[in-house]
Amino acid sequence: MKGQLTWIEVRDSIGWIKINRENKLNALNLELIDELHDRIINFQKHSSVKVIALTGKGKKAFVAGADISEFSGFKPQQAGAFARRGNQVLFDLIAQLEKPVIAAINGYALGGGLELAMSCHLRIAVQHAKLGLPEVSLGVIPGYGGTQRLPALIGKGNAMEMILTGDMISADKALKLGLVNQVVPAEKLFEATITLAERLMKNSPNSIKNAIKAINASDITLNGFKDENLQFSKCFGTTDFKKGVAAFLEKRKPEF
Repeated sequence: MKGQLTWIEVRDSIGWIKINRENKLNALNLELIDELHDRIINFQKHSSVKVIALTGKGKKAFVAGADISEFSGFKPQQAGAFARRGNQVLFDLIAQLEKPVIAAINGYALGGGLELAMSCHLRIAVQHAKLGLPEVSLGVIPGYGGTQRLPALIGKGNAMEMILTGDMISADKALKLGLVNQVVPAEKLFEATITLAERLMKNSPNSIKNAIKAINASDITLNGFKDENLQFSKCFGTTDFKKGVAAFLEKRKPEF
């Protein structure tokens, strides 16, 4: 079933969600976030769905980031509210969901796209995928949990390097760091996702639910997410943010 910005299908107890903004490299905007929320809630309630798989349309991008034009004019208070809402509606929803969610990363996963993948419980990437949090090049920081989830997955030092440089990394490096669980050829992504989902579905749904809750409790603190939101919103009142966003929208390198 196709929606405005997503396409869904239930097959063999797997609820597939495909982000359908290929002409925008599947970039996140508020409408897409709301639609993904609704899709995930529906699959959570759907008794025949045991595992959810999230991917992007096309070969280029899973999600290549947030739609920057949507928040480029925000003031700090607006930016904070914007990020809090996105986290509540989508990113935290996925992370705390009772059913396991697999990110099938079919290409670029950058900024909010990588944060979306990290909020999923497991990640499979194609060999040509590139992953990164380039927000510092825009004069801002990750605002959808990236500063909290990335260190939990790959360690503080590696996360510092990725976030402070803003550099993209290859799928193979992401695998070595523990950022993704598997790397597969592009033509094997669908098959690998099904195989992983089938492994999960052999186990007790109640135990899966409780394990997700227990694992999340070990490495996610409310204060960390609150402080990320505070620092994210502060960036929106700076000259660096104005310079960075202007350079991005004008398709040139920023000069800070």
